[in-house]
Amino acid sequence: MNRSEIREEAFKLIYSLEIQKSNNLEEQVELYLESNNITNKNAIEYIKDAVFGIEKNKDEILKEIEKHLKSDWKIDRVSKIDLSILKLAIYEIKYKELPFKIAINEAVELAKKYGEDTSRKFVNGILANIVKE
Repeated sequence: MNRSEIREEAFKLIYSLEIQKSNNLEEQVELYLESNNITNKNAIEYIKDAVFGIEKNKDEILKEIEKHLKSDWKIDRVSKIDLSILKLAIYEIKYKELPFKIAINEAVELAKKYGEDTSRKFVNGILANIVKE
């Protein structure tokens, strides 16, 4: 698995957790890895780091997203797909110090593949504003 494929798997898990709202995060992660036959050590490490890191920093990440929404928008109006993509990208930029150009590009690619027609521009705009600060 290359880094983009691993990131895509992390996004899929983050999205499923967003929908399920499960209490047992560890169990959900293990179940996802097992049911998707993810055995690559680097993939497992990255996915776990992303999921648990986002959970640990959830409040700050959501504040970042909310701060950059249009004034008449609330976070619950953002699609779960876009929200999941943004959480992953913000985590990578702010907490993993991944170069922002890579994080934004990867997020936009996920938005193109999984989001609505407007997702690409929305995700790009939010992340670009966060990086400008």
